[in-house]
Amino acid sequence: MKLARILWQGEECRALVTCDGYLVEAPEHLAGTVVAEDKAVLLPPVAPGKILAVGWNFPAHIQEMVERNAQGERVTAAPAEEIPPPLLFLKPSSSLIGHKEAIIYPRDASRVEYEGELAVVIARDTRRVTPEEARDAVWGWTCANDVTERDLQAKDKQWWRAKGYDTFAVAGPFLETETPSPEAWIRTRVNGRLRQEGQITDMIRDPYTIISLVSQAMTLKRGDLIMLGTPPGVGELHPGDEVEVEIDGVGYLRNPVWAET
Repeated sequence: MKLARILWQGEECRALVTCDGYLVEAPEHLAGTVVAEDKAVLLPPVAPGKILAVGWNFPAHIQEMVERNAQGERVTAAPAEEIPPPLLFLKPSSSLIGHKEAIIYPRDASRVEYEGELAVVIARDTRRVTPEEARDAVWGWTCANDVTERDLQAKDKQWWRAKGYDTFAVAGPFLETETPSPEAWIRTRVNGRLRQEGQITDMIRDPYTIISLVSQAMTLKRGDLIMLGTPPGVGELHPGDEVEVEIDGVGYLRNPVWAET
């Protein structure tokens, strides 16, 4: 089942995605209304109180960053361990955009890169759960792009700029309530060309382990979003590009890249 957040007639609505359009479920006074896709503005699938993301969750991505470092590129040093300690960070909710919205290339940026990812959305207050218990805390899944200013990521000790510019957290188009297969592919394309490819099963830590890990430190709330790490193939974006993230069984996310004016 696919769920959408839309703006229609000045009201934010939660809707079920159907062949006929959006079937509004909330607010109550609009429930049951069917809205044609071209009559509504599609919003990011959730309005999270917090957005978290995971670093170093695909071995092949770690290796590509080791190689880039060895070639003299200014990138964050990759961990030396075969199974690195978990690395998580926060992205501000103000950086969130949805399907077809523009990623803005900041005027003070020098190297902006895409990171196509699977994201999980939390269903309820979740604190100190086990990985098994975390399965009951999932509301759904969506495509995501953890856009990153790579030079600033290497320069700053904290990634507040590199990961937190406006429009640098991309999610959508919908919230898929069915759990994707571990064999599902995550693919990123830029201008139609395949750049990233990896399977969920390639993750060092699975989504439920990550939820459990986060919940040991903080209470996860309904609507909170966790980006689960990127497969190999990360690379540059430029104004005028179009970037797509497609995940089997989850959805297809597309965004243009515009220069900041």
